[in-house]
Amino acid sequence: MRRKYAVKTEKFTNPRIEKLTPFIVMEILERANEMTSRGIDVIHLEVGEPDFDPPECVTEAVRLSLSSGETHYTHSLGMRELREAIASFYNSEYNVEVNPECIAVTSGSSPAILLALNALCNEGDEVIISNPGYSCYKNFIHSVGAVPVEVQVSAANGFQYEKSSFKSAVTDRTRAVFLNSPMNPSGVLASDRTFEMLAESGITVISDEIYHGLVYGRRARSMFEFSRDSIVINGFSKRFAMTGLRLGYLIVPEILIRSVQILQQNLFICAPSIAQRAGIAALQCAGDDVRKMVSVYDERRKYMLMRLEKIGFTISAEPFGAFYIFCGARKFTNDSYSFAIEILDKAHVGITPGVDFGTNGEGFVRFSYANSMERIKEGLDRIEAYLSSRK
Repeated sequence: MRRKYAVKTEKFTNPRIEKLTPFIVMEILERANEMTSRGIDVIHLEVGEPDFDPPECVTEAVRLSLSSGETHYTHSLGMRELREAIASFYNSEYNVEVNPECIAVTSGSSPAILLALNALCNEGDEVIISNPGYSCYKNFIHSVGAVPVEVQVSAANGFQYEKSSFKSAVTDRTRAVFLNSPMNPSGVLASDRTFEMLAESGITVISDEIYHGLVYGRRARSMFEFSRDSIVINGFSKRFAMTGLRLGYLIVPEILIRSVQILQQNLFICAPSIAQRAGIAALQCAGDDVRKMVSVYDERRKYMLMRLEKIGFTISAEPFGAFYIFCGARKFTNDSYSFAIEILDKAHVGITPGVDFGTNGEGFVRFSYANSMERIKEGLDRIEAYLSSRK
């Protein structure tokens, strides 16, 4: 006799997942790509990905790794040679001593963030983030069962944490605070006062330094210059244009490294061996390539700042890092999401709505200058022409 089973019609999902929000910029990109498939020429000023190819020494390292058969598992924390190169890099760049045994190499910086949060947080613990800020932080926190606590930051104070609002967000459940400098979406660098305030708070700082190296006329500071009890997140995607190779790392206090290693062994095993060889090459040989990329980015940055202000956008906090400009769009809209869709549909230019980065990002839009100067100029021409006709 065949047994009959009842079919469940109710929604079946993990309640944690229901708390996660879509990454709006990816939905804008997918909409833009669908338009491209229909023959529409879309200019991408929304995507946070370098438009450069990786340095030649990186691609050569990949070729050598493949041809020599170096395609197997490595130590769970990463190749010793790579961890030593990372430690040497932090010593030369920031004059801080880093123990290679406290470094875990990961498949991009996102797994590094997940490892850090899993090592730190229990169910219901709280993690402080800025609003606006990188939109995925909140979802990372939810995914480990912790609670994101938002602190409002504003263009008026350079998108920095203010002491009073930060202190009021701290409770006995606070386990960590995120710091992103240079910041996505604003491109601003954290001030020394912000670093000092966070170091003095006694709360573990998760310092996301993924945009270090892409800095213009300034020097990016590492959280390690202010507190060695912090966790630093970094990687190779932005500085070395290695997004597809998926290589990142975290540096943690010695007391946490065994927990991070156990998590890595179980969740990810290790980072790809090919990518690790590429990372060694990048740190040893790609300095000139990075300097050339930074020079090009800076030229684009200056041009875009000038054009955006001419069009009518407002820029209260000049960006000196990453490849983003986060500008006020209140002259044109009070609904940044609808505005971004309108610009895509009418001007065929992709931009990111400010609300993607938190409620306090409403009224802003983010432009990326990770595209050629020719395409940037054409994209801004299209936007200016459309907005002029819209009046």
